[in-house]
Amino acid sequence: MAGERTIVVTGCSSGIGAHCARSLKADGWRVFATVRKPEDLPGLETEGIEAFLMDYARTETISDMVGAVLERSGGRIDALFNNGAYGQPGAVEDLSTATLRAQFEANFFGWHELTRQVIPPMRKRGQGRIVQCSSILGVVPYRYRGAYTASKFALEGLSITLRMELQGSGIHVSLIEPGPIATRFTANALAKIKEHIDLENSPHAVDYIRQLARLDGSGPVNRHKLGPEAVYSVLKHALNSTNPRPHYPVTTPAKQGMFLKRLLPADLFYRLMRWTD
Repeated sequence: MAGERTIVVTGCSSGIGAHCARSLKADGWRVFATVRKPEDLPGLETEGIEAFLMDYARTETISDMVGAVLERSGGRIDALFNNGAYGQPGAVEDLSTATLRAQFEANFFGWHELTRQVIPPMRKRGQGRIVQCSSILGVVPYRYRGAYTASKFALEGLSITLRMELQGSGIHVSLIEPGPIATRFTANALAKIKEHIDLENSPHAVDYIRQLARLDGSGPVNRHKLGPEAVYSVLKHALNSTNPRPHYPVTTPAKQGMFLKRLLPADLFYRLMRWTD
């Protein structure tokens, strides 16, 4: 086991994290996976994946997890795949500051804390890979996704800055920007909008009907939605390439969004996005 490359993968209870953790294990990595709930540990452990409890919003769990991984690996962390996150839908004017803060704790501040803690052991070995699972919404804004979009825009800026600062250290930083991926993400977002947004009394009440249909599956099916294997395909490149890219858009809508943002005047682009559903 001493020769295996080691990687920490977060958000592994389902979806992208679970798929990537299992695929990395199959490809010969020693995988340290994190989940937030104890009941999600056994499913990973029975497959030989070393699983830990960690919650981005609780700094002590990040430190405990990193300490345990370093102890088991002999101080070696070759890669980090930051992935665990959730989406808080709702119009910006309907979001309380507390709700927005919670979104940033889980999607931004916790990621920063974990990233900071894995950089020292990577520096000691003179090499490492940090891959952030961002979103196309970290590049292109979308109505009623302001909290999530803001957290991902912040992640994009911080990560690219980190990439530049780590140049020459042997540590590479990349961002994956998926569009629609088949996971439990929308189901979790549905619970969050019902929990934190006054749907009936909002000036956006009519629009929320369509938003709820998108989240509960009763609306139109997104024909561009891909499985988590699409993310794993670019994750492998970010982890193994001698020259990993800064950005990896995934799905046709993500690639189209990036292209149109570069091509069109800003006002025209944002007006186009205003009517995109």
